Amino acid sequence: MLFNSLEFFIFFPIVFVLYWMVFKSSRQAQNILILLASYVFYGWWNIHFLWLLIGSTVLDYLYGFGVNSQNRNKAKLFLWLCVINNLGILFVFKYYNFFIDQIVHTSELMGFALKPSYLSLILPIGISFYTFHGMSYIFDVYNKKQEPIKKFTDYAVFVCYFPLLVAGPIERASHLLPQIQANRTFNYKQAVDGCKLILWGLFKKVVIADNLAMVADSVFNHHQDHYAYALILGAIAFSFQIYCDFSGYSDIAIGTSKLLGIELLTNFRFPYFSRDIAEFWRRWHISLSTWFRDYIYIPLGGSKRSPLISVRNVFIIFLISGFWHGASWNFIIWGFLHACGFLPLLLLNKNRKNASDTVAQGKVWPSFKELFQMMSTFCFVSIAWIFFRAKSIDVAIQYIVNMFKGVFKNPGQFLTHPSQLSIFVYILPLLVIDWYLRHNERELRTPASWVRYPVYIGLFVVVLLNLGKKASFIYFQF
Repeated sequence: MLFNSLEFFIFFPIVFVLYWMVFKSSRQAQNILILLASYVFYGWWNIHFLWLLIGSTVLDYLYGFGVNSQNRNKAKLFLWLCVINNLGILFVFKYYNFFIDQIVHTSELMGFALKPSYLSLILPIGISFYTFHGMSYIFDVYNKKQEPIKKFTDYAVFVCYFPLLVAGPIERASHLLPQIQANRTFNYKQAVDGCKLILWGLFKKVVIADNLAMVADSVFNHHQDHYAYALILGAIAFSFQIYCDFSGYSDIAIGTSKLLGIELLTNFRFPYFSRDIAEFWRRWHISLSTWFRDYIYIPLGGSKRSPLISVRNVFIIFLISGFWHGASWNFIIWGFLHACGFLPLLLLNKNRKNASDTVAQGKVWPSFKELFQMMSTFCFVSIAWIFFRAKSIDVAIQYIVNMFKGVFKNPGQFLTHPSQLSIFVYILPLLVIDWYLRHNERELRTPASWVRYPVYIGLFVVVLLNLGKKASFIYFQF
């Protein structure tokens, strides 16, 4: 079920009314309702994979008691069983055919042919997200940061909570489970904030992202027919498409959860205002970045050991991050590029330079230095996004070569006005609003009521006019 679908606009009000009016006096009844609603929400896409979700949830619930054993050898055994089980599911559905392709290609280079069996499987929606949910819980129990949950319903809601089930944020047990286990009362201000976030998220998705997608798709799908100016605009369109698509989903998820009295983790902090790559990754898909940091990077030694070990760890994290996004060399190259961008900051000990403040802190406008840093970071990120979006590495390289070669070969093209220039009709207002809100994605500060309500009405009308497209979210494929 999509957040931007008619089905969801019927489904959620029903859940909301039952949650606050019928079952408000019983936390356990509310949790059972959420769990059943989550199964309906997920099963609406493909009911057959609902059993995979339930089976994965049951196994991780049981592993939680095993890894809590006082016998560390027994606890470690269950930890490895959990890792093998979760990564095994991911491997079968997401990576098996990729590895078979690499084996076949290698064998051909060595002079002999293989005829392997491929799996004709649909990638279960949200599989990368809910497996990471389950693994984070097991890691925390194993490290004595979390007690195993006795009530299966509570744990199942943690894994299957429908606002975040298919595209995050990737929650931590220590943050979400106490809210699931606590009694909840309706909070008017929290609900109003939730409605604002839902409206803003829908606007980013159906108005900005889906309209930019048409430009990005036309350029990327026929890149060989476009000149450099159009290729540049296509890359910019995709950069803002993926940002508005994914952050829009996160806004809707956080807002929907607020209406149920549960706060989710922040997932974006205006990443395109970052002054370097390190800051970008503290602001982009924060829940995944911190997951990799806490469960892989730090256990490997982080940046506290020798420079060589630190460099190794950076490349491991970014390559895994790329591979997490998809079984393709495109994503691995994308992760590799970000590792290369991060590495100089690490070696010069500047990777935390912009960790504690927001650009133009306490000022209306950025300095020229900050503006240059933001533009440089955005250009780097946008070039890397080309590998993320292109169908293959060869296509991405050809796209970039044609883009740069065309700039010098025919500079006069920049005096023309291709149709793709319309992307700035969507991008410029977004940048203005994001700049105004840049200190906190959740604090949708609004001016006086005589301005506020026309803005809300305007956004609502524009969203309704664009809802018919019903395009899926990009991150559903991961």
